Amino acid sequence: MPRAHRDQTMSEQLARGPVDLPFLLLTVLLTVIGLIMVLSASSPSAYYDTKGTGSNPAYYFIRQGIFAAAGIVAMYIISKMNYQTFRWISIFVLGASIILLLLVFVPGIGVVRNSARRWIELGPIQFQPSETAKVGIVLYFASRLSKRDGYVFKPKAETGVLERTYNWLGRIGFLELVPYGVVLVMVCGLMARQPHLSGIIIIMVIAASILFSGGIKWRWFLLVGALAGVVLALYILSHPYMMERIVSSSDPWEDPRGTGYQLTQSLMAIGSGGLTGVGLGKSRQKFMFLPEEHNDFIFSIICEELGLVGACVIIILFMLLFLRGYWIALHARDRFGSLLVVGVISQLAMQVFFNIGVVTGLLPTTGISLPLFSYGGTALMVQLAEMGIILSVSRQVPPRRNAE
Repeated sequence: MPRAHRDQTMSEQLARGPVDLPFLLLTVLLTVIGLIMVLSASSPSAYYDTKGTGSNPAYYFIRQGIFAAAGIVAMYIISKMNYQTFRWISIFVLGASIILLLLVFVPGIGVVRNSARRWIELGPIQFQPSETAKVGIVLYFASRLSKRDGYVFKPKAETGVLERTYNWLGRIGFLELVPYGVVLVMVCGLMARQPHLSGIIIIMVIAASILFSGGIKWRWFLLVGALAGVVLALYILSHPYMMERIVSSSDPWEDPRGTGYQLTQSLMAIGSGGLTGVGLGKSRQKFMFLPEEHNDFIFSIICEELGLVGACVIIILFMLLFLRGYWIALHARDRFGSLLVVGVISQLAMQVFFNIGVVTGLLPTTGISLPLFSYGGTALMVQLAEMGIILSVSRQVPPRRNAE
């Protein structure tokens, strides 16, 4: 039998292993609960929208359900793939993501909402290119860092100042970080023009988690973190509306009908739920009081209808999902698989933290959705596809470790 054929057969056999059942069940369970909450939270706004939805209270639920079904199919297909395939397609996904980020600024393609140009509109489909950029960063960083063991700096003959400087930068590890820095500056620079601050922070967290897991020395995180903090502060100061959000989040009751309106309505919804909630489907805040009730602020409706108990159950389910994801990362067959899972799970964990932090007033209001819950078909499909990547990695977990 030819060696190429034997290698192909071995690759196929590895990809045919069983998926991690706890991770799969948690993903499906959260997706189903998310669909139920979209139906409950969106029915009033869909009913009162006579033009966009035709007064169909199930309009958003039906659309979200279609995308969820498509996302689960994509998750299944991707989970059947050998995740080593993502090595060579990583550069293409990253390149496509950058092109999509550029298309946001093309008139007739990019869409402006709430003074932000973050969406692309292609017929009936609207999506944020930042979602694909997150995937591109995960794939590219994981692919490149997985080969780090083979990296050897080759110094040049020190014939002058430039050569000595080059060798010094190589010895301290700076040159190794240049490709990652160039990609981050390019992606975050385009997102800053939208502007999309929360997306930039999540991209930075994804990059930091993969770089740290890949063995980059901690001193670089201190240095880059300090620099990023300064740039972030200057960026916020240059956008007055961001400063208004920070001020209003510290005391939303100072202007409850203006800048603090959304947060005060969110806090009233959370407070109304009490311990056990007012009951599924019985929210009062969703009746045109709380803006974005089925999008960014769906967790407020969850708290109102299901109470503290229901909200804690959902948070626990997310925590179990993340812990199981990191377990898969620890037991992955190789470094590439491990870094893939770390990147995806860190992204989702940060989004959950940001979203819950915003709706509870812990963080300033910003446009960040709750994964698997907030209304948004393309975002849900991307998230389920990412779950497929993790399941693909789980198929190749060595049997001995999988049985532990």
